[in-house]
Amino acid sequence: MKHSAQGAAGTGSGAAAAAVRIPVQPGAADAARGRDDRGRARDAGEPDGAARGEHTHGEPSAPRPRGLVRRSSVRGQILDALRSALATGELRPGEVHSAPVLGERFGVSATPVREAMQQLALEGAVEVVPNRGFRVVERGDRELAELAEVRALIEAPVWLRLGRTVPAERWAELRPLAEATVRAASSGCPATYAEADRAFHRAVLALSGNEQLVRIAGDVHCRAQWPPAGSPSVRGRADLVADAHQHTALLDALIAGDPDLVRTLVGEHFTGTA
Repeated sequence: MKHSAQGAAGTGSGAAAAAVRIPVQPGAADAARGRDDRGRARDAGEPDGAARGEHTHGEPSAPRPRGLVRRSSVRGQILDALRSALATGELRPGEVHSAPVLGERFGVSATPVREAMQQLALEGAVEVVPNRGFRVVERGDRELAELAEVRALIEAPVWLRLGRTVPAERWAELRPLAEATVRAASSGCPATYAEADRAFHRAVLALSGNEQLVRIAGDVHCRAQWPPAGSPSVRGRADLVADAHQHTALLDALIAGDPDLVRTLVGEHFTGTA
């Protein structure tokens, strides 16, 4: 489903703003008066958002929330906010959003929003639309199934190898992360669970000492967590809890040094991969 820049930004952006409360930034007003997000006057030859190809005409503005946040934390907060909105389906597949309009609604300049969107583009969650902004990727069931297969091919053999080589005390150190996924699943919030799930899997793969493996597997994991088009945008709480309990069961088997049980649980976990 394709949306115009005006229509999509007017509806989807509002949903994102409702999901996230990014406090107002001093640089936002300066940006509107010809200053950048560091408070300095924009050079005469420096392009603004429209000159960079972002369509802003006719897009609605919204009151900015109050408060202050350290400037260095803004990009990270907006990135977390956008990821949450994607995971919950508040930013819907096919919608187009421009950085200036999202920045207006978050109470910040367009720059940190644009940087966050570019990171999401690298993760495969959005795609650049020239002269308009960013479109939320429409991911169908087939693509998600393919991503699940890729995850299994990458991660499952590593888990089995690590199960034979990593001592029990190292596995025990991951217990807090596994328990954190259970708490996150119990909250029923898919965005919270997605973050905890990635942290646990990242910690397991880090035991391999292969940084490229951790990076590539993490990228595929992120892509697999965005909701497919035309289907429910979130997994049910029961599904999240069941998936999280597989983490603790796997740790128990790894600590106990039971390779047959580890093999069975790894197969089950990646067959219904999250």
